[in-house]
Amino acid sequence: MAIIADLISILEGMNGIIQENKDFLTQLDMPIGDSDHGINMARGFQAVADKLPSLAEKDAGTILKTVGMTLVSTVGGASGPLYGTAFMKAAVVANGKTELTMEDFLAMLDAAVEGVKFRGKSTTGEQTMLDAMVPALEAMKAASGSAGEILAAGLAAAQAGVENTKGMIATKGRASYLGERSLGHQDPGATSFALLLSVIAKHFA
Repeated sequence: MAIIADLISILEGMNGIIQENKDFLTQLDMPIGDSDHGINMARGFQAVADKLPSLAEKDAGTILKTVGMTLVSTVGGASGPLYGTAFMKAAVVANGKTELTMEDFLAMLDAAVEGVKFRGKSTTGEQTMLDAMVPALEAMKAASGSAGEILAAGLAAAQAGVENTKGMIATKGRASYLGERSLGHQDPGATSFALLLSVIAKHFA
């Protein structure tokens, strides 16, 4: 499915889409968070992009671990530790690999989901990034066909999950302070995950 050049290209694309959507993600965060999700994610992924040239000869695990550690150290708020954990857990699965299959990718996302659940002490239905991550993972596990087709199914499920967060009452993170006033708001973390997944899906479309 993917070689190191693909991985580097995807990470560059992730930085690009986060920079493009920085203001949108921050606007989503204004009513329910600290108004900084887009700003923080943009800073973190730019720091990742700056390190990519030095990672071109590394294995997938080393690259993803570096991404995770960079996000933890540069992204503020809750999203830094959560996204950092996701990438570092995925890195364990990818350790030593210079090629990744779809089975590898699903195992990596599985590990990332478990890492986010543990770090955030959260599960689905609480208006968090997990409400996009888990449906995407389940849809891809159930899908068949080419990598592009499986990823497209995952992206559609992630985007539906993002939409579903509008009907949830947040019980985790800063948004939980709002109680029922969090209803009707789209979760920024779920949105940024769907954006990142869209880069992977587009790469293999």
